[in-house]
Amino acid sequence: MADTATTAPVAAASAASASSDAPPFQLGKPRFQQTSFYGRFRHFLDIIDPRTLFVTERRLREAVQLLEDYKNGTLRPGVTNEQLWSAQKIKQAILHPDTNEKIFMPFRMSGYIPFGTPIVVGLLLPNQTLASTIFWQWLNQSHNACVNYANRNATKPSPASKFIQGYLGAVISAVSIAVGLNVLVQKANKFTPATRLLIQRFVPFPAVASANICNVVLMRYGELEEGIDVLDSDGNLVGSSKIAARHALLETALTRVVLPMPILVLPPIIMSMLEKTTLLQARPRLLLPVQSLVCLAAFGLALPLAISLFPQMSEIETSQLEPEIARATSSRTVVYNKGL
Repeated sequence: MADTATTAPVAAASAASASSDAPPFQLGKPRFQQTSFYGRFRHFLDIIDPRTLFVTERRLREAVQLLEDYKNGTLRPGVTNEQLWSAQKIKQAILHPDTNEKIFMPFRMSGYIPFGTPIVVGLLLPNQTLASTIFWQWLNQSHNACVNYANRNATKPSPASKFIQGYLGAVISAVSIAVGLNVLVQKANKFTPATRLLIQRFVPFPAVASANICNVVLMRYGELEEGIDVLDSDGNLVGSSKIAARHALLETALTRVVLPMPILVLPPIIMSMLEKTTLLQARPRLLLPVQSLVCLAAFGLALPLAISLFPQMSEIETSQLEPEIARATSSRTVVYNKGL
């Protein structure tokens, strides 16, 4: 007798109506190929789509139920592939892939740009005081810590103490580096006031990049100690791997270094040029709105580019993992949730 769990999605797939522009639906699989950067870029554009922030509770339930019907082979006639992909997009944007629990709106990847842009604007404000530098670095790392924790690999339980350690480590490192660099710039007498102001605008990048690494490592250190789950090609649990956890954290840390580059480097360069224009010199009140738009555009470009560097469900050869993992499966490769 055929396995019901295997045949149900097949039957549901045949029930789904063909759509001219949508590929055949695959439950739990990305709509776009993850082997190429462009495919991952298009996939993560869906993940960070801010329109999903406005999805109602009823629409979320409908999306989850539609996917359950597909899984169980009870899909109603007339459902299109586009509707199934849309339902999966909603579920992936709102629910954590490991726990299936709702992620708090400001900490979803789809909320990262809308809720993070005001913080970026604050980080890049000119003529920062000591107090304002500390405040914006603290606020930025607080937001990052919550986003990292909310989108972590949750196949293993993580105590609250680990979150607090990661949070404090990130805040202390960010504030220390930012304040230290600002003090050094202020004491550099060979710089003209204009040059000093320009250099100060780039101070947030090394502070944020260093703190982001600290944030990710400390926040998810438990994964290095306990390992993370690895799955075979059929989605079956093979075991728990510390080596896969190291790969996951390295990939996430690299993403967190690349992410602030366009956000904290491009706006100061662009604003230094725009401030010389007749319009902004005549209307200085427009400086903050213009800077906000520049930061929003840089953020919108940087986030999908950075998180597209690696697929969320990363693949690794079993020969690179622990011997017990290689012995536990006949698959040549396994996959793990890298986290975001």
